[in-house]
Amino acid sequence: GLVGSLLVGVAQAKAIAFAIKKPLIGVHHLLGHIYANLLDHPELELPALCMVVSGGHTSLVRWQSHEEIEVLGSTLDDAAGEVFDKIARALGLGYPGGPAIEREARRGNPAAVHFPRAWLEEGSLAFSFSGLKTAVLNYLNSARQRGEEISVPDVCASFQEAVVEVLVGKTVQAALQYRLPVITLAGGVAANGYLREKLLAAAQPYGLQVKWPSPVYCT
Repeated sequence: GLVGSLLVGVAQAKAIAFAIKKPLIGVHHLLGHIYANLLDHPELELPALCMVVSGGHTSLVRWQSHEEIEVLGSTLDDAAGEVFDKIARALGLGYPGGPAIEREARRGNPAAVHFPRAWLEEGSLAFSFSGLKTAVLNYLNSARQRGEEISVPDVCASFQEAVVEVLVGKTVQAALQYRLPVITLAGGVAANGYLREKLLAAAQPYGLQVKWPSPVYCT
């Protein structure tokens, strides 16, 4: 977050902790997202894989135990949630972009426009969405310059399909590579119903379990 608001928040927390004589325990932002899974699934057994997808992060995390958590791969540029917001803004759908794009995509054809998927080098668990973002913006600009009608549902569905295909593909790949029997989701984009649906379908043939927190715990 913004450093000014963080400094104010930490100072306030220190003051409260000092006043009531309680310890102040720092929790990493991403750990907060990851552990939200235990609020709805207290029975969750480790090890597990967690895909953290939000406006600021896109990471695959090996959740081996409460003492051992390792980032296996993360975005090299834009986070998935950030790209959802920017594409939604370009389409005039407002903020936050994720729910708006998912809503429009339900009425669209995910195969209407082929947008690029960045798989990177073979076996890579890193992500890159800047090329996809540029491709969608270029498509919109070119269509507007030519005076062509833009189908917002089709663009949303095609864009969402490109993001979800890469997220799901690399997540299942990581779970199999590291022999992690459970996949968990975290972060704001984890509330996306299409992502959940596709991940469940991709994980099922391999006997992988998939769990996620309630939407209120994703955001």
